[in-house]
Amino acid sequence: MAGTSGSPVEVVLAVALGVLFAVGTFLVLRRDLVRVVFGVLILSQATNVYLVTMGGIGGIAPIIGHEEGAVTDPLVQALVLTAVVIGFATTALLLVLVYRTYEEHGSIDLEDIGGAVR
Repeated sequence: MAGTSGSPVEVVLAVALGVLFAVGTFLVLRRDLVRVVFGVLILSQATNVYLVTMGGIGGIAPIIGHEEGAVTDPLVQALVLTAVVIGFATTALLLVLVYRTYEEHGSIDLEDIGGAVR
C-alpha cells in the first residue's frame, strides 16, 4: 500500500529477514561443506519467518467464542511448523552426508574434494 508506513515490529522483522537471507546466502557460497549446511539451515528458517510475517502477526489467537479483534490465520503457522520439522530432518541428513564425505575424502573443502575426483 502506497503512503502507509509499517509498524516498528514489521520494520525490525524486515531488517532481520534481510540480514538472515544475506548471511545464509554468504554461507551457501563457501567452499566448506559445514558452512554450506548452516547456510541452507539459515535460509530455510528465514523463509519460515518470512511466511509467518506474511500471514499476519498483529491478530489474536483464533479461539472459539473469542470474537473481538482481528484473528491471526493459523494455517500459515501450521504450515511453518511442518516446514521447521522437515528442515531439521533435512539438516540432519546433510550433516550425515558431510560426515560421510569427510570419511571418504579426508576433507570437507569442496576444492580438495574436486581435486580428488579428477
